[in-house]
Amino acid sequence: MARQRRSYTSEFKVEAVKLVTEKGYSVAEAARSLDIGETLLRSWKQDFEGQGDQAFPGHGHLPAIEEELRQLRADNKRLQMERDLLKKATAFFAREAL
Repeated sequence: MARQRRSYTSEFKVEAVKLVTEKGYSVAEAARSLDIGETLLRSWKQDFEGQGDQAFPGHGHLPAIEEELRQLRADNKRLQMERDLLKKATAFFAREAL
């Protein structure tokens, strides 16, 4: 049977990273004691070092810049569809006028 995917709170992730960075545990020791994979802990550590407090937005909430980018892409897609529809309508009515 497939394993259920576990989710972790941002507080848990920060504390796990602090075990390695502040308490002096090795990544392998901390991962073993928390029952998580070493690779997962390494990626959390890398995210935390790169982004600090913004590293783990939590529960599907995107950071503000990514949320804005998602919204702009959606708007762009909608506007392109409207433009294409207007092009087709213009071509249709131009043919009818001839």
